[in-house]
Amino acid sequence: MLLIEVFVPKGVLGEEERQALGRRLIDTLMVEDDSHAIEVLEAQRTVTQVLVHEPAAWVLGQRPAADPADPPRYLVRVTVPASWRKEMSEYTVKIVTDVLAESERAGGRDPGRLRREPHAVVLVEGVSEGSVGFGGRVMSSLDLTEFVSRTYRHGAAARPAPEPPRGQLVDPVCGMAVDLDDAALTLVHEGVLYGFCHGMCRRSFADEHGVSLSG
Repeated sequence: MLLIEVFVPKGVLGEEERQALGRRLIDTLMVEDDSHAIEVLEAQRTVTQVLVHEPAAWVLGQRPAADPADPPRYLVRVTVPASWRKEMSEYTVKIVTDVLAESERAGGRDPGRLRREPHAVVLVEGVSEGSVGFGGRVMSSLDLTEFVSRTYRHGAAARPAPEPPRGQLVDPVCGMAVDLDDAALTLVHEGVLYGFCHGMCRRSFADEHGVSLSG
């Protein structure tokens, strides 16, 4: 993630509720499970920000006219690198809706309405290549992949490779367990088969080790 913007009608959430919503979004989207190495998740957090907006005007298109604050509507815009967008969209829409439902439950409102009605619209937008930068330079999708995986990769080089579960391989770039099936992204280097969760991880590994991806 790069930026999560939550638009909510003015006065619906107090300051503590807005802070809690932001923290819950980050913690839930970057849950510390077996999907990625903890070092990768921590690096992703450093480039993730949440902004909660209260627009001065909010007009709904539905008829008859309705008050967007009764019950509160939500519009969430999640910005990610364009090459990550398609893969992340389904997961992101579900998780964001779950977090908003939890906020509704905590506020004493009906959380189920966010799944019955279009009261929580989530937009996952991809930032085009060459349009993200920090540290004073433009960061490509590959640069971002290498940035968030740097600590894990350097640590992995100094320790024995983990034994993957049966039927899986551990992505050497991000530490994610990858199912070894017909759809798996793999690469052979020095006689060893490696699996990757995403094409960017595969490309990063190939670049680092001088492996050609052609053919």
